Amino acid sequence: MARMSKRYKEVRDGLDFNAEYSLEDALKEVKSRARAKFDETVEISMNLGVDPRHADQMVRGVITLPNGTGKTVRVAVFARGDKAEEAKKAGAELVGAEDLMEAIQKGEMNFDRCIATPDMMAIVGRLGKILGPRGLMPNPKLGTVTPNVAAAVEAVKGGQVEYRVEKAGIIHAIVGKVSFDEAALIENARTLIGAVLKAKPSATKGSYVKNISVSSTMGPGLRIAISSVTS
Repeated sequence: MARMSKRYKEVRDGLDFNAEYSLEDALKEVKSRARAKFDETVEISMNLGVDPRHADQMVRGVITLPNGTGKTVRVAVFARGDKAEEAKKAGAELVGAEDLMEAIQKGEMNFDRCIATPDMMAIVGRLGKILGPRGLMPNPKLGTVTPNVAAAVEAVKGGQVEYRVEKAGIIHAIVGKVSFDEAALIENARTLIGAVLKAKPSATKGSYVKNISVSSTMGPGLRIAISSVTS
C-alpha cells in the first residue's frame, strides 16, 4: 500500500489541478509522469453541452487517427461465403453467422469491434440488447455495416476510432500510448478534437465544449485550455 501511495504522489507532485494546460504541455506532462510497468493508454475526455437523450443532440462518429492507436484491436465479422473469407484474410479474429451469434449469446465477447455485411443484419439484430449497450452494434453510418468487409476490418485495425457521447454528455476516446512521441500524440489528439468540433449538432444551445482533459491509464487528468485546440 505504501508503494502505491508513493507512486500516486509521484505522478501528482507539482501539478496544479486548477490550471489549464495547452494541449502540447498537457501531453508532455502525461508522458513524463507515466509510471506503470505497462504501456499506458492516453485518453482524451470532452465534456459537451449536449443532452444525448435527444436524438438531435447525439454526437457520434468515426475517425482514423493518423498515427494509429497503439492498441491491438480484435474484430468480429458477421459474413458468409466469399465475404467471410475476405474478412479472415483481412485479419478478423472471429468470423461467422449463426454460430457467431450463438457464441455471443453465451457470453463469448472476446472482441473490440463488430462488423457485418448488410444481409447479416437480421441475425445481428437479435443481439441488439447485448451489443448495443457495449457500443458494439454494427452501424452503416459508422461504416461497420458494409459489403466491403475487408476494407472495414483493415480500417478498424489501422487506427480507426469510434467516438460517442455518453449519457452525462462526455466523450472518452483513445489517442495513443505513452510510448508514442509527443508529435504523434498531438496530431492524434487534434484529429479527434477537430472531428468532435465539426460534429456539433445544430440543436446545441449554449457552450458546445465545456471542458477537455487528457490522462493516461494510471495518471491524473489534466485540463486542456479549449483555446489551445480551437484557434
